Formats: sequence, structure tokens, C-alpha cells
Amino acid sequence: MAFYELRQYKVRPGMLDGWIKIMEEKIIPFQVSKGMVICGSFCGETDPSIYIWLRRFESEAQREALYKAVYETEYWKTEIGPRVPEYLDRPGNVITRIIPTAKSTVQ
Repeated sequence: MAFYELRQYKVRPGMLDGWIKIMEEKIIPFQVSKGMVICGSFCGETDPSIYIWLRRFESEAQREALYKAVYETEYWKTEIGPRVPEYLDRPGNVITRIIPTAKSTVQ
């Protein structure tokens, strides 16, 4: 059964615009090029410390393969990964795996 990752990040003060730019210009295109399905990217309407994105996986095996395809690349390790702590307060991040209910339109 397909499931989603709801990833809510705590963005450092004053860094939201820069984080969105990196997400939209670097991270999302790179992950999509590796096969990730990115369903949405959001920022808090009234809270500039909140960034949320949603990814869809067909199975745990697919998630594991895609994680490897993204996070074990030299590009991620040298270009993207080192920049993340500049923007995010990682202990404040919340990653939740969610599954659609029977009547959900996003099955």
C-alpha cells in the first residue's frame, strides 16, 4: 500500500526564503530526477519557521531504494547535505509517515 512522508521542518529565523529557494531550485528537482514523487511543498501562512513537504512512496522497498539513490550520492553528500544545517534547526523537524484512509482521494 502506498504511503506518504509528511516532513515538517523548523527553519532558522530569517532563513525561510533561502530554504524555499534551495528546495525549489536544487533539492526537489534533484530528488524528482532520482524518482521521488514530491506531492507538495508548503510554508506556514503565519509562522515563518515552518516548512512542510510531502513525498509519496509505493512501498517500503521503494522508499529504501529512493533514499539510497538520493542520500548516498556524492552530489547530496558534498553539495546539499552540508548546507542543510545552515537553514534548519534539525531537532525541531518532525517526519510523519501517513497512509490514506479508504475514502481519501490521494490513494
